[in-house]
Amino acid sequence: MQRKNFTEVAEFIFLGFSIFGNHQITLFVVFLTTYIFTLTGNIIVVTVICIDRHLHTPMYFFLSILSSSETVYTLVIIPRMLSGLIFYNQPISLGSCATQMFLFVTLAVNNCFLLTVMGYDRYVAICKPLMYTVLMNKGACAGLVCGSFGTGLAMAVLQVTAMFNVPFCGTVVDHFFCDIFPVMKLSCLDTTINEIINYGVSSFVIIVPVVLVFTSYILIISSILKIPSAEGRKKTFATCASHLTVVVVHYGCAAIAYLKPKSENAIEKDLLLSVTYTIITPMLNPVVYSLRNKEVKDALRRAVGRNIS
Repeated sequence: MQRKNFTEVAEFIFLGFSIFGNHQITLFVVFLTTYIFTLTGNIIVVTVICIDRHLHTPMYFFLSILSSSETVYTLVIIPRMLSGLIFYNQPISLGSCATQMFLFVTLAVNNCFLLTVMGYDRYVAICKPLMYTVLMNKGACAGLVCGSFGTGLAMAVLQVTAMFNVPFCGTVVDHFFCDIFPVMKLSCLDTTINEIINYGVSSFVIIVPVVLVFTSYILIISSILKIPSAEGRKKTFATCASHLTVVVVHYGCAAIAYLKPKSENAIEKDLLLSVTYTIITPMLNPVVYSLRNKEVKDALRRAVGRNIS
């Protein structure tokens, strides 16, 4: 009965980057360029992994899934953001906002757990090499990928159901997409329950993977240190360097964005963090895995060589 006392909100308007005034066109050019680079990079990584038989291993299978997930993840957010930089005050319906949030949460959580799976893959490859083909068979790899995506779906259902089961009084979202905290601020009712759910979900999808990943790397490093030759240690660690770089940036940004105290919320800081994990991090994956990975670079050369010949 309480909900009938509120005026029903049918749509939201994104505030976006309006605080930057005349610089929005510059931001549009920068973000569009970055987005094209990100899409191109991820598509190249997935294509090279698919066509080169040397990369048909669990590690690159997981990388192709991560790149595909990152591509869809950016498609959910960035095109509308770019549109908002050119055409101001574009509305988004409640249903579209809920859909965007659902896809965003699903893919973001999926990416967190895919990075964890990739850490486990490196652990098995280095610490249990004789068991690698048994532990990382096709069925196990498919199960790990499905588990990551299933966890994302479950967290999204929980978050979005709780969020859109309350009435909204405000219509202006202080953000460039339907992220959890900015939409939560528009609620007419007390959002304590929603905040508890959000912090619980955020803690689970950030802290648990971080603990698992860094436990894997402690065991990996201990195994690497047992390798007698310096060249052997360097070569073995090189297979983990790309993944570790992405992990630090990805989880670092996510932890700052979703686990920080509520009193520290600031529009400028939130926008900067959001740009980092929606634009910069997806771009980082193909850059790191192509420039710092000899096998991917060699596969790319072979693919280019075949096309030229």
